[in-house]
Amino acid sequence: MAEPAQNGAMPTSKESGGGEDDVRVISSDQLRAHAAADDLWISISGDVYDVTEWLPHHPGGDLPLLTLAGQDATDAFAAYHPPSVRPLLRRFFVGRLSDYKVSPASADFRRLLAHISSAGLFDRVGHTPMVQIAGMMLLFCAALYCVIACVSPWAHLLAGGLIGFIWIQSGWMGHESGHHRITGHAALDRLLQVLSGNCLTGLGIAWWKFNHNTHHIACNSLDHDPDLQHMPLFAVSSKLFGIWSYFYERTLVFDAASKLFISYQHWTFYPVMCIARINLLAQSAFFLLSKRKVPQRWLEIAGVTAFWVWYPLLVSCLPNWPERVAFVLASFVITGIQHVQFCLNHFSSEVYVGPPKGNDWFEKQTAGTLDIQCSPWMDWFHGGLQFQIEHHLFPRLPRCHHRKVAPFVRDLCKKHGLPYAAASFWEANVLTWKTLRAAALQARKATSGAAPKNLVWEAVNTHG
Repeated sequence: MAEPAQNGAMPTSKESGGGEDDVRVISSDQLRAHAAADDLWISISGDVYDVTEWLPHHPGGDLPLLTLAGQDATDAFAAYHPPSVRPLLRRFFVGRLSDYKVSPASADFRRLLAHISSAGLFDRVGHTPMVQIAGMMLLFCAALYCVIACVSPWAHLLAGGLIGFIWIQSGWMGHESGHHRITGHAALDRLLQVLSGNCLTGLGIAWWKFNHNTHHIACNSLDHDPDLQHMPLFAVSSKLFGIWSYFYERTLVFDAASKLFISYQHWTFYPVMCIARINLLAQSAFFLLSKRKVPQRWLEIAGVTAFWVWYPLLVSCLPNWPERVAFVLASFVITGIQHVQFCLNHFSSEVYVGPPKGNDWFEKQTAGTLDIQCSPWMDWFHGGLQFQIEHHLFPRLPRCHHRKVAPFVRDLCKKHGLPYAAASFWEANVLTWKTLRAAALQARKATSGAAPKNLVWEAVNTHG
């Protein structure tokens, strides 16, 4: 591939041998005709780019580009990329969009994004990551002490709970470091990701990025967002029954077993969340062993292997099987709190079918997301997810700045008549439970499909 340009100027026909009149003019209909993996165009700020050859090299994976193929992607691009990335687009330039328009909401979103950037908030991470690392190290040492130096079963149970709490904090660290640099150095960030994610929790950061980037781009799209595709165990809408998943590339079968599970999902939700870590471990392993392109696959596998060495070894240090089982359950149940938190931000929000549209980025992100109201001293508990609307609009923004930005986002939503949903932690749980109950009642009335084929496979392929 050609070397990227060193400046931010868009190519003009003068550079290709002609004058400005030679710049190709492209209509939106023509842009939409180039929406396939082997012929993929996107528009950014009215300039059209052929990114077909870049698709397998995109650091965020191919699904975000495929999801926004053949349309304007300005807001999504600006949200996920710093201005320094703009010059890299130059080599893909093919023309100018003739009917390019910007909605009032998008225009205000871009102004706010520019204001945040000029204030330097994207670059100021704060002390949270270092405090997290220090806290995790102390808790891990405490867990080791409780297992090795204590004989009390209660101390051993406490150790299991501490491991679960460490996994939660590791999840927050992996989440932030996956969105932006928390150390200022790419190699050091990568090392922290592998150590705190793969090695400490057994979850590959490559799998997480593949899943999470798609979720952000297609927030609350029933057929595109993997964070809503939990069948056969859960469904937030009857529209999921038998829908084709573009993420998993298979139909979410609504068979007799799915109908049974979903019909009682509002009662099984919390018990399943207590052991949801099993599913994430399985998903991560399947991804690393799949035929998909995995950056630094062997480093990822080595990190996950390290987890499957130290964690069973620590469990084996306990004196008997009842205490070992209790230890594992304690670690899984405590980290289940985080799995519940993941669901609260989106389960009760507005959903839709189909790919997202780049020209309504601001509207889709606000409609499909719920903030959790809490006092500043409880921010550590939510790990940044309490300002989920702000996070979805500005994914590169360190969580220490979310409270500063939230009032501006609320004002923007009010100005354009858009929802800005916020609820307390308890209220969010109630809303989620009501959503699950409503879908459960719909499942009971729905006609069941074919008999279950491979229930075990379906169960381990439900995320969350």
